[in-house]
Parts: sequence; structure tokens; C-alpha cells
Amino acid sequence: MLIIYDLIFLIFVIIYLPVYLFKGKFHRGFLSRLGILPSGLKLNHPIWVHAVSVGEAVAMRGLVEGLRKKYPDKKIVISTVTATGNKIAKAIAQEGDLVTYLPLDFSFIVRRVIDKIKPVVFIIAETEIWPNLINCLYKQNIPVITVNARISDASFKGYLFIRLLIKPILRKVTLFCAQTERDKERLMALGVDEARIKVTGNMKFDALSKKGSGDCRNYLGLNQQDKLLAAGSTHAQEEEVILSVYRELLKNFPNLSLLIAPRHPARAVEIVKLTEKFGFKPQRISLLNSGTGKRVNGQTVFILDTIGELTNYYAASDIVFVGGSLVKTGGHNILEPASLGKPVLFGPYMFNFRDIAELFLKDKAAIRVYNRQELKEKISELLNNPDQILQLALKARELIFKNQGATAKNIELIKTKKAYGD
Repeated sequence: MLIIYDLIFLIFVIIYLPVYLFKGKFHRGFLSRLGILPSGLKLNHPIWVHAVSVGEAVAMRGLVEGLRKKYPDKKIVISTVTATGNKIAKAIAQEGDLVTYLPLDFSFIVRRVIDKIKPVVFIIAETEIWPNLINCLYKQNIPVITVNARISDASFKGYLFIRLLIKPILRKVTLFCAQTERDKERLMALGVDEARIKVTGNMKFDALSKKGSGDCRNYLGLNQQDKLLAAGSTHAQEEEVILSVYRELLKNFPNLSLLIAPRHPARAVEIVKLTEKFGFKPQRISLLNSGTGKRVNGQTVFILDTIGELTNYYAASDIVFVGGSLVKTGGHNILEPASLGKPVLFGPYMFNFRDIAELFLKDKAAIRVYNRQELKEKISELLNNPDQILQLALKARELIFKNQGATAKNIELIKTKKAYGD
């Protein structure tokens, strides 16, 4: 069976290699994907935590901190797949820990990496299935625990199609800590024993900063009476809708400013051109902060083209629209702006965060819009009704508080697996 997995993965690598080269994803850390780790590692049977990208890495911060308290003598290995996730991992790591990239899922590579790291447990965020890695860990009696486990609609359909292939692998996972009952049911449908699934909630409710820097308003040259609409994590085609809505809103709200934070900052140049097409003056935040930009109110549209500052600009805003939801991308995390007390709007396509979106809509803690006209109308309502903004903020914070605690539950369940010889 491992030979089959190796062949399948080899075919995938060959097909994807040109894309990988085109996107410039070869970097110094790529050697670790080939199983080449720093020499002289002295990890002494560490805890290995894997988070594929930024969102998962942020959610795992609290888990890593909790594990440090439970097992202060243990070093931590944190692996990611993306460079941005790697950056977050380095911020979480302490002296003596190892931050690396997940090895490519060839049996001979993962075997070598496991032999070098010798973890006491492998903890993976959400639900990634790496057959050779999981199989090699299982053979060495190293517990594999999935936390924040979820099965999206698209993933579930795909997994059902290859159920006979992945079922033996899923059965080698020691424990699944699922986000919801729906995720538990889907895992069971894929062949996981119910006894190995616990519903503990979503760790992303625990991974919120709870505060941000309002000083960003000064960077933007905004006065106390000015209002700021932040459109975060936007995608192509959404910015055009947002700029169109903003142009209409200015007729009744001349003190309203707009900040667009594209999901991929590299698209900033594209958004600059689009902003000019709508007759506005684009201002890239990277230039503004370096002193080469000009702080202008009125017809200026701010474009956040830097990484790691979105939370601060959410904190500085008055209303937030979370992107990836007016187009069929699946939406992005609404918890961050909601936790900062901001009224949150999003579009109809939130299938990547469906459970969170449904909770917010049920408690009337956020607003869903279906098109350009509704987006304009709902923003107008909020600007004309400060009490509605306050109510949304209060309901959102109450909902977030009610759903916290998944991280602590997961840590206790990890402990019960006696992965550390307790």
C-alpha cells in the first residue's frame, strides 16, 4: 500500500512541479521538505505540532503555550507548509525548539525525519491526511492526534470518493478533537470509530488577540469624526464591488474613508489601478509608513499591502467587511474583527467558515449581504445607527466568550493519551 501512496504522490509532484516553480516557492526551507534537517539536533523526544498555514498556526499558539505549562521540560517542533505559516511558527517557538517545513510525503523521506526528530506525539491542526507520515508514526507507536478537526463540504465529497484508500489511514489516527457534531458525523462516515472522536469546539475562538492598535488612525490622517470602512481579506472582483459601494456612500457620508486589505498583498498594484479607474487616489500603506506617502483625506483609498497588520487596522476601523465571501472563495475568519468590537458584514459564500457564520447569524451578531445593493444599504444603516453597531459588538463578544475553551479541552484529552509516560 505504501508503494501505491508513493507512486500517487510522485505523480502529483511531477504535475505540480511547474506550478511550484512558476510561483517561486523554492526557498531555503525547502530542503527540510526533502528531509534535510539541521545537524546536531538535540530535541530529546519533543512534542511535534503541525499547522499547514497562517490560520492554523495562529490557532495552535494557545495549544503550544498550554503544552509548555503541562510539560515544561519538553521542546516543541513546529512544522508548516507555507512560508507565512513558518513566520508565525517562529514567533511561537522558544530557544531550543525547531521550526521546520513538513517533509514531502514519500515514505523514505518521512521515515528519515521521524528518526531524526523522534517525537513523543504528533499533533496536527484541522484535518490533513498524509498517508506515509501517519503510517510511519503509527508503526513507531507515536500517537497522532488531530485537533480542531473539520471536514469541509468539498473535502467530504472528495474523501468519500476515495474512502477505501483513506479509511485505513484515518484508523491509525489516535484521536480526533472535532470542531462540531457535523464534523464528527463526517469522520464516522469516512470510517473513523466514534470512540476516537471527541467534539471539543473550535480553537479559533481561543486564538483571538482581544486588542489591536488604534494608532493606525493617525497613520491614515483620520480625525475623531471620520469613519473608516475596512474591507479585509478581499479577492479579485470583490474590490470592484466595494469601490462602487464606497463611491455611492460618499454622497451621504463624506467623512467615510475606505481601507482595502487584499488577501494576497501582492495584488496591491492591481488594486491601485482599479482604485484610479474609479476616480480615487490610492495610497499604499507600505509607502505611507515609510514616510514617502502622503496622508490625504477625501478621495483617498488606503490599500494595506503589508503582512501582519490587519488586526491593527481592524481595531482602527468603524465597520468591517470580511472578503472572500462575495465570490465563491468560501470566506475568511470573522472572529478577529468581531472580537475587537467591530460590526462585521460578509457575503453569501462562507462555506469555509460555515459553522462560525451560522453561529453569528443565529445570534444576530453579524450581518450577511447577498449583493452590492445590500452591502450599500447595510453599511448605510450602521452609519446612521450607532446603537445598532453597539448591539452587534455586544452580541459578538458574548458569542465568542460562550464558545471559548476548546484549547483547554484538547490539552486535557492529549494528556489522557499518556503520550508522555504520565
